[in-house]
Amino acid sequence: SLRAAIISGIVGILLVLILLIAYYRLMALFVVAGMTISIALLWSLISVLSRTNGLALSLSGIAGIIVSIGIAVDSYIVFFERIKDEIRVGKTLKNSVIRSFESAWRTIVAADMVSFLAAAVLWFLTVGSVRGFAFFLGISALTDVVITYFFTRSAVLLFARSKRVQGKKILGIQTVKPEV
Repeated sequence: SLRAAIISGIVGILLVLILLIAYYRLMALFVVAGMTISIALLWSLISVLSRTNGLALSLSGIAGIIVSIGIAVDSYIVFFERIKDEIRVGKTLKNSVIRSFESAWRTIVAADMVSFLAAAVLWFLTVGSVRGFAFFLGISALTDVVITYFFTRSAVLLFARSKRVQGKKILGIQTVKPEV
């Protein structure tokens, strides 16, 4: 059942990424890159903790990671939607990214901290497999904050400064023709 959970988690992630690519186009590449870095960081933490503390990745731990992936994708969506809103009102991509991250950051941190606090409460009040779920949910929520601040913000800003990025369609922003 552990293998089936991993396979279903991977299939779910791939389906979400396909949807994000269809909706956000080029910006979805930041989700793919951020998730790759996040999974690598999480895998490294799990490896270190399994060698030093005997931590084992269980079915409930995988469930915690899958739930946290949904929260991480929500972070990207909040940020990207704010960028799209800023561009729609006439701001440049660079200014949109800067302003959008400032306003989205509070929402992203709030969502991740609520997840972390819920994980902490579950960790202290439960035993067994629920603790495994709580542990991996908490670690993943903290990882999301780190990746969003240090990678996503910087990568999208670097992208926004590129002279090659022109046009709203490549960013998944629909251009509506005014009615006559």
